[in-house]
Amino acid sequence: MPDRIAVRPAEPHVDLKARIAAAVEGARDEIIDLSHRIHANPEPAFEEHQAATWVAEVLREHGFEVQHPAGSLATAIRATRRGGRGGDGPRIGILAEYDALPGLGHGCGHNTMAASGVGAAIALAAVANDLPGEIVFLGTPAEERGSGKQIMIDDGLFAGIDAALLYHPCDRNHVESHPLASEDVEVVFTGLQSHAAADPWKGRNALDAMIMLFSSVGLWRQQLKPNARVHGIIREGGTAANIIPDRTSAWFMLRSADQAYYDEIKTRFTQMCEAAALATGTTVEVSVSGGATTMRNNLVLADRFRANMAAYGIDDMGDDPDAGSTDMGNVSWVCPTIHPELSICDEGVPGHSILFRDASATPRADETTLLAATLVAQTAIELFCDPELVAAAWAEFNAG
Repeated sequence: MPDRIAVRPAEPHVDLKARIAAAVEGARDEIIDLSHRIHANPEPAFEEHQAATWVAEVLREHGFEVQHPAGSLATAIRATRRGGRGGDGPRIGILAEYDALPGLGHGCGHNTMAASGVGAAIALAAVANDLPGEIVFLGTPAEERGSGKQIMIDDGLFAGIDAALLYHPCDRNHVESHPLASEDVEVVFTGLQSHAAADPWKGRNALDAMIMLFSSVGLWRQQLKPNARVHGIIREGGTAANIIPDRTSAWFMLRSADQAYYDEIKTRFTQMCEAAALATGTTVEVSVSGGATTMRNNLVLADRFRANMAAYGIDDMGDDPDAGSTDMGNVSWVCPTIHPELSICDEGVPGHSILFRDASATPRADETTLLAATLVAQTAIELFCDPELVAAAWAEFNAG
């Protein structure tokens, strides 16, 4: 990992960018401590009370006006700090995530995202007197399930934002992200209980319906396009082996890199649920939530992040072939957005795994967190200081 203080930042605004790097280094212990505390205390979607409180406390200490909770979500944060130059400068959004995976903890490394976002905010606060506009920090809950960013968009918390910047940990370094459109689908089959040995013919087996659905999905995968995914788990399968189950439930996720094809998948999946219910004499409820869209990468912003990254000897390795989904895609349809990823581990370590969880609290991950804070803040500096760059980002957004 390069020495961020010794490296000369990319043009332009080299002096301000050097001050950003120094401010991140000055807050090193505070940033890493936050990352490790969140990692050691994982909280799932919509339940990130401790993480959000810690983030809010640090922001207040660095002069931000903090709304916590913000909008309708108890664990959302919106914090602002005006620039000292006044005027009608841009509002640049620095985003952070901090939810964990049930049963796995921070297997996606969101602790590093929370800490890097806070680190970028700290660094921008250190030079705020020399900036126009407003620094807007957005703590966004429930990325792993529930699409908290969309709820925050609906609550108006992204109104007036001129650009949204967020880093994500990975096993590679790349600037553009191409996530899959995704929704959570809860499927509940309802049947009729009876004794499984004495009079099974009197029952209607909800577990049979669920097994039929999983079998149908397994056969369907042969015809799915390579960039589409359907996967799920059974949450309820019955209560006893000698009782015909009258209720089963499952959590599925539907994904596609193409928004139009996603709509086809959703329709076909619903038809499969209805067919399984018809075949077993049960009824079915299909509930959809937590929609995440495809991503509109803003190339104006991506080019600037790439240049800032290159100054530290970090090469863009190109598109990630192993795309998941993120509600940052939803943000990209609201304002110019980037979602670059930087490595915290060796290439090949899978996300959403114990290996990635453990990597998220290593010295290498700590250094990546500090580098990400520096690069996000340096990219923000260019936007604060160059109205034409902001206009170019919006021109690309509006042309898309």
